[in-house]
Amino acid sequence: MTDSVSVADLVTNARLDVYYGQEYLDQRHISTSDISRPGLELTGFFNYYPAKRIQLLGITEISYSKGMTHETLLDVMKKMCQPQTPAFVISTQLDPPDELLEAAKEQHIPVLGSKLTTSRILSNMTNYLEDKLAERKSLHGVLVDVYGLGILITGDSGIGKSETALELVKRGHRLIADDRVEVYQQDEQTLVGTAPAILRHLLEIRGIGIIDVMTLFGAGAVRSQTQVALIIHLANYTKEAKFDRLGNGTQHVHIFDVDVPKITIPVKTGRNLAIIIEAAAMNFRAQSMGYDATETFDRNLNNLIKVNSKVDATQKKEQASVEEKNKNLIGEDDKGKKNNAPKTSK
Repeated sequence: MTDSVSVADLVTNARLDVYYGQEYLDQRHISTSDISRPGLELTGFFNYYPAKRIQLLGITEISYSKGMTHETLLDVMKKMCQPQTPAFVISTQLDPPDELLEAAKEQHIPVLGSKLTTSRILSNMTNYLEDKLAERKSLHGVLVDVYGLGILITGDSGIGKSETALELVKRGHRLIADDRVEVYQQDEQTLVGTAPAILRHLLEIRGIGIIDVMTLFGAGAVRSQTQVALIIHLANYTKEAKFDRLGNGTQHVHIFDVDVPKITIPVKTGRNLAIIIEAAAMNFRAQSMGYDATETFDRNLNNLIKVNSKVDATQKKEQASVEEKNKNLIGEDDKGKKNNAPKTSK
């Protein structure tokens, strides 16, 4: 987890213009992803003023400030320019008030601008800060992008995770992280994984050592981050262990507040794990789109049972009819024999 982000990084990633304070960008740091719209503060209400947040002024705030006297606006701006305030951002290419520039210069607070609307720049800055300031967790595994699907391969050390990832890269897929995967929650349903800076683009293969995937296979073989959509756990095959055979035994792993589906694949001599993972990715995507092969199998099985049940019922009915005819024939034979029997005199 990053404790803070410099204003200089925010300027670069949100593509902000600098009206004042270029020399202070690296000195100012942001510790929260929340953005403040100081509307009430312009009216003089400072009972609760979130000074640690980026202060964003849009058309509404700038228009209101134009109706204030110079002395009143300067007093308000001085109250807003606290030592812990990271920066001010003006949206929609509006000119910052002179009173704001004067107060910001006293506290060495950068004043920034953007041509985007208030809603757009608010969204851009919030998304960037949430990604950078989100709580992170380090997981042991290999994260790969297979057909656009982020798959986290886990398993015991030495089971073949990195070798499988290398085979997937050779087959045209992309590596995100090997050995250690940093994950953070982007929203209520999204978990994002990335590589630590020291391990970026690197893959460790036992017997060879560390290889640089981007150098050997090109820039198309790597990604900086991806959403973790599926966990595939590699487990040593044993006769005693039970593995899912019908596809209806998917488990889930709870990471932060997100439940990530998990599939366990047995590792056995002769199994091509790369192809199996490709098939698992395609099958998972098909299920996400509403097609489930297990449901198709169940439906086919139920239909077969119904057909066989009808055949069995027909056969039983025919058998019963034959038996009834046989009984009738036997009864007629017995009756004929009785009638043809010789009569004895008394």
